Amino acid sequence: MRRIVVALSWAAGLSVAAVAQTGNPGGPMNQTLGNPDYGVCRGRNPECYHNWHSRSTTTFRALLFTRTATLRHANLGTRLGPGLNPPLAEDNLVHHGMLRLAKANGFSLDYTEDLTAFTGLNQYHAVIFFSTNRDALDDNAQTTLRQYIRGGGGFVGLHNAFGTEYNWPYFEGLLGNANFYNHGPNRGGDVVVVDANDESTRGLPARFSFRDEWYNLVPFPTNVKFLATVDGTSIVDTTQPTTHPGHGSFHPVAWCQYYDGGRAWLSTLGHNAELFDTDNSRLPGAVEFQKLIAGGIKSAMGMVPFCQ
Repeated sequence: MRRIVVALSWAAGLSVAAVAQTGNPGGPMNQTLGNPDYGVCRGRNPECYHNWHSRSTTTFRALLFTRTATLRHANLGTRLGPGLNPPLAEDNLVHHGMLRLAKANGFSLDYTEDLTAFTGLNQYHAVIFFSTNRDALDDNAQTTLRQYIRGGGGFVGLHNAFGTEYNWPYFEGLLGNANFYNHGPNRGGDVVVVDANDESTRGLPARFSFRDEWYNLVPFPTNVKFLATVDGTSIVDTTQPTTHPGHGSFHPVAWCQYYDGGRAWLSTLGHNAELFDTDNSRLPGAVEFQKLIAGGIKSAMGMVPFCQ
């Protein structure tokens, strides 16, 4: 398997090396898991992108979608009421946090769990699926999302977006040929930046502490630009491993790709309640997480260069 070693630098001036792999990375077991052909133009080639819709280039707007069909992550809080931007409860931590993030980064954000909002997707520069769950879309919403992506739409999938629409191959392809398989306990580990030139990773430390569920993926993402991994040797409490075919030494947590005319930025991170704290006192890496996803959202929207 061909490997590319990317040299990274610590802020203190020390250097480390993170290993990025091409082909079908993640350990030899992943070689047998396949790389399905989703019948669309996808991957790192910007020729797979086009913009058929006329969207404003002066004000950027995103839609946060958090509908869950079964289990619901605690940081999503109380299920939202119908319509666009319904009143929020105090426990809707993701929604409050994302609204602050949008304001701080110069774009507007609507939020919903109502599928009727999908009729207006073309007014948005990106749609953000944050810990959606299982069959979150009906047939009409699937069709609308697919046409939106084909028209040059931006898509951001966070955390349990990878546990969504298992039986819709198009969505699996949109995630980068990846799906949630399982995870271990919520525990600490080190996120390692493997490409520091992307808008989402530029300025981040080469390595930072974080805590998450560290999703294992089947299929394993292919033909994407890997941005960050978790160092498996740094994960706290390795006495509780998960049963999994194995990702080897390369366990990605963020990547990007062009897909069927659109842009997709993906990360498996996003489990904890403290994600949107203003400092790292409760959750190491919370500030870095916010910088990571803010850059990913802005790049998917076209505010900054995408997947470069």
